[in-house]
Amino acid sequence: MSALPRAADLGLIGCHVCRLVCRQPPEGADDMACPRCGSALHRRKPATYARTWALLLAAFMMYLPANFLPIMRTASLNDVDDNTILSGVKELWINGSADLAIIVFVASILVPMLKFLVLGTLLISSHMRTDWAQVQRARLYRLVEFIGYWSMLDVFVVALLSALVRFNVLSRVEPLPGVIFFGLTVVLTMLASMSFDPRLIWDSRDSDD
Repeated sequence: MSALPRAADLGLIGCHVCRLVCRQPPEGADDMACPRCGSALHRRKPATYARTWALLLAAFMMYLPANFLPIMRTASLNDVDDNTILSGVKELWINGSADLAIIVFVASILVPMLKFLVLGTLLISSHMRTDWAQVQRARLYRLVEFIGYWSMLDVFVVALLSALVRFNVLSRVEPLPGVIFFGLTVVLTMLASMSFDPRLIWDSRDSDD
């Protein structure tokens, strides 16, 4: 990989918005704009570390109440039950819906934790400018981007149940504050992955800045 020429060596720079490859402006010149979409050209996303860390920490702060607060209330004639994510998974398992319980557990518990772990690892390793497992880290970043949208499964389930059960006079389902915190967690982790510049993975110590 070290023998391959880099874009900086060829005097090229890519637009972050439309992905057009442009000639890099000479040193000392004013900021250059993309000739196609007019966006400012940067070799790397500006303040990518600060933005990604801020969004990731904010997402983790939202993730704690999302798990401890109830996300859904199920009310019938003789029973009112508030469910957190974990209690909902447990109830699905007990009621014989093991496959759905596994899907909700993976999408709502494991996926956010995986995103925290992967993005944290990418930020630390990229900041250290190490060449450790660069190909694997790039694949992990693409995996995080791919699975990020599936974390909204819990929000969709609550919305769907709330809409469907309204047709039943004897019972109802209401969303509770936990689902708001969970939705914020998903949105913030998605923004964090979008703020991170994956090209930083290849900026090892022995490469040109």
